[in-house]
Amino acid sequence: MPNQIVHVPADTGPAYWGPGDRYTFLITGEQSDGSYFTMEAWIPPGGGPPPHIHHHEEEQFYILAGEVTLQVGDHTVQASVGDFVHVPRGTVHAFRNAGETPAKMLVTYAPAGIEKLFQEVFVRAEDRSMPPPPPTEAAMARFVAAAAKYGLETLLPSGPASDEPRSNQEPKHE
Repeated sequence: MPNQIVHVPADTGPAYWGPGDRYTFLITGEQSDGSYFTMEAWIPPGGGPPPHIHHHEEEQFYILAGEVTLQVGDHTVQASVGDFVHVPRGTVHAFRNAGETPAKMLVTYAPAGIEKLFQEVFVRAEDRSMPPPPPTEAAMARFVAAAAKYGLETLLPSGPASDEPRSNQEPKHE
């Protein structure tokens, strides 16, 4: 299916419940010939992943609704509607919706491949009107166990987060 036009009408892409967040696939590596993967992330108040590192891909965030706090290396970025943040490969980062309303953003990974991890370990969101299932230790353990084969390193609070090197790159404001 590479090199074909892809149209995904609103709220129709495959959706998955991550740990408390909903991720709707817009284009996968299979559709982009491996060059990138883009999803819409719906992050409820308090939602967002723990610090982690992508060893295989760059990651970009474009905020569509709400506000998200991104910790990128040693830098904190308060991102709101219309803001764009690029996270270089190999950089420790995390994001959190510290607001009182859900946040929505486009997240792109280049090259593609990380979506296979999400398909493998996240729960399919068959009914998008339902609230997200609460994160569980079992779901996080399943995610962490599978992450390494996709080049994702999760730094859990009980893990090596404080010992990990952080990127010293300043965020660039355009």
